[in-house]
Amino acid sequence: MNPLVRKATEMSSGTILKLAAGQLRLELSSSIGGAISAFEWVEGDTSRPILRKCHSPLEKVLDAGSFPLVPYVNRIRDGRFSFRGREVRISPNMAGDPSPLHGQGLLHEWTVEQAGEASALLSLRHEAGEWPWAYEARQEFALNEGCLTLSVTCRNADHDPMPCGLGQHPYFPCGPETRIDTRVTHAWTIDEKVLPVDKVPADGRYDLRDRLACGQRLDNGFGGWSGEARMSDPHWPYDVRLSSADAHFFQLYSPESGGIFVAEPVTHANAAVNAPESEWPELGMRVLDPGEAMSLTMRFDVIPR
Repeated sequence: MNPLVRKATEMSSGTILKLAAGQLRLELSSSIGGAISAFEWVEGDTSRPILRKCHSPLEKVLDAGSFPLVPYVNRIRDGRFSFRGREVRISPNMAGDPSPLHGQGLLHEWTVEQAGEASALLSLRHEAGEWPWAYEARQEFALNEGCLTLSVTCRNADHDPMPCGLGQHPYFPCGPETRIDTRVTHAWTIDEKVLPVDKVPADGRYDLRDRLACGQRLDNGFGGWSGEARMSDPHWPYDVRLSSADAHFFQLYSPESGGIFVAEPVTHANAAVNAPESEWPELGMRVLDPGEAMSLTMRFDVIPR
């Protein structure tokens, strides 16, 4: 056996994994949502957070650098939807928000299947419960000198078809000169519950081409995503390119204060599961037959200047 590979029998689900390649360092907290608890650029004895700086060890998944979104992304309106004659009710999972959001993967421990110096595989088995379908999820991480590649997969382990969607929720640090540059064709306005209202062209307030990333008072979903977003700041020694060929939707959260923004590649629109199933293909919501799987692969390319 390769001595760099540690099998699941040799480590608990609570193991903190530390991966490294070149100037990049990655830390995974398997017991807290299978989350990224550190992704850093290292120069000599100093490090700079590429994703936001977290507590070490990580204490809460909402304080992570990124976490997986599975088996749905963003919100389910008031925790209710209908699917092929079945009425589904999901309890709120975030304080103060009646609509459960971000899926279930972030709420559970993940099992470390294997890990090496620059790669890791985590898994999650969900039995039918409030979400009335069994499924299996996997996260695969691969780090090299210039990028992090991350894949999330969900397989329907139930006897019935299951709705499904995937994403990642990376938090980036930002300042007054941080910029984001990406292409989207349309956006959804939102109500006071951060639920979609109207589909509008992505111009003006919703134009994401070469604009400031911080303090923009946005928490909106976008469609027609180009599959690539570039983040830059004159104080960073690199640019970051986020890309995914599997995600055609994009969520941007840029609060008025706090020094962070979230740029999420996602496979479906916010609250898509609440729309009639006939609209799901347009909104990106998938239906997995028993045994069928879907995946989302994304890359963080860290490009030195």
